Amino acid sequence: MSRKMKNKVVTNLTIERIATEGKCVGHHEGKVVFVQGVAPGDVVDVRITRGKSSFMEGEAIKFHEYSKDRIDPFCSHFGTCGGCKWQHINYDLQKTYKRQQVVDQFTRIGKVEIPEVMPIVGSANTRYYRNKLDFTFSNNRWLTREEIDSGAAFERNALGFHIPKMFDKIVDIEHCYLQGDISNEVRNELRAFALSNSLSFYDIRNQVGLLRNLIIRTTSTGESMVIVQFGGDNAEEIELVMNFLHEKFPQITALLYIINLKKNETFNDLEVVTFAGRSYIEEEMEGLKFRIGPKSFYQTNSEQAYELYKVTRDFAGMKGDEVVYDLYTGTGTIANFVAKQAKQVIGIEYVEAAIEDAKLNSKVNGLENTLFYAGDMKDMLNDDFIAAHAKPDVIITDPPRAGMHDDVVNMLLKLAAPKIVYVSCNPATQARDVALLSEKYSVDKIQPVDMFPQTYHVENVVLLTLKS
Repeated sequence: MSRKMKNKVVTNLTIERIATEGKCVGHHEGKVVFVQGVAPGDVVDVRITRGKSSFMEGEAIKFHEYSKDRIDPFCSHFGTCGGCKWQHINYDLQKTYKRQQVVDQFTRIGKVEIPEVMPIVGSANTRYYRNKLDFTFSNNRWLTREEIDSGAAFERNALGFHIPKMFDKIVDIEHCYLQGDISNEVRNELRAFALSNSLSFYDIRNQVGLLRNLIIRTTSTGESMVIVQFGGDNAEEIELVMNFLHEKFPQITALLYIINLKKNETFNDLEVVTFAGRSYIEEEMEGLKFRIGPKSFYQTNSEQAYELYKVTRDFAGMKGDEVVYDLYTGTGTIANFVAKQAKQVIGIEYVEAAIEDAKLNSKVNGLENTLFYAGDMKDMLNDDFIAAHAKPDVIITDPPRAGMHDDVVNMLLKLAAPKIVYVSCNPATQARDVALLSEKYSVDKIQPVDMFPQTYHVENVVLLTLKS
């Protein structure tokens, strides 16, 4: 950024609309100005933090007028932890903006003919909707400006969330509105116990400390999983912590721990020890049971996952004699969900452990018409694979945020299945892929689903049908 533009203050900027990634947009001297933490209708002074030839980014430093669509955030940590960036916008408007985000991505990136995007499927619960949260222990609690200026001494140990863009600063969370059930109680009781027993909180810079990470998973059936990740191998202190949790919360379905001496918190390659209860919890959907282990992926909003999968199944429109390919199947949740309406479902996923979960979930539910394979999608989905299996009548694809590899898109064009149902957590890359597929496919339906209220994220389902 040029020195001339650095710290420049743009006064009385009218915020016009919401753009990508939750940022809002105004215009100044012919340039777009992106601003976080504001709402359309606000009139603000903005300090510029980044500038390019065609746009600027900045932070609001003074409000002259507040938008009529603003509401009071309900969380004391709003604006600090960064987890719920849209608490200041009413939920009906959130849904409007999310739907518009899908329209904009398909219009500007996809540039293909689309039908009217259907009204977004909203979430019945806009608080306490997540079934999984990760909290981090730290000996470097983030202090507010008021705390720093006071000159007083404060407790620096914390258990909470990372400050955005600060890997070593943790917001100490008192109450989180993202996860209900026992989540807040477990976190607060464990922190209090650790402080009263002088247990060390992790020092991420020096890679030392006993207590490192806390993961809490819950299900709509009332089960819970608590995983404590330890950064030190002290058997006596580990036993102390785990016994406390077991005695304080005997209702925990799966009480587990991990000793992680690595430089990062990933634990797919580490042993998970079952301290008490089961090694898994179970979610249920239309009578189907889904086992969720400590390393399993499951959509983090259980109720909306059900809505998402119903849309996916409806778009597939199966009659019972179809062969379905479920690409990026994960733990096979969608594959198992649609299996009763199909002749056969074939799932492919990169993560081998996820495929083992998918097979187990089929077995638990007595489904005998599913096949699952582990491997890189662009390498697995090839001519030899197709020759060894029946050609698909329906392809369901639910790739990661980056979308599908070009080789996968080209194979889908070669396969020319009558229908493709494309599920995505990133409408931008979805629109890009749909544009490539438009060589042979038309877009018949677009259905956004809100999985994450109070955030700008939106899930989207598109039905593509083969052109005649």
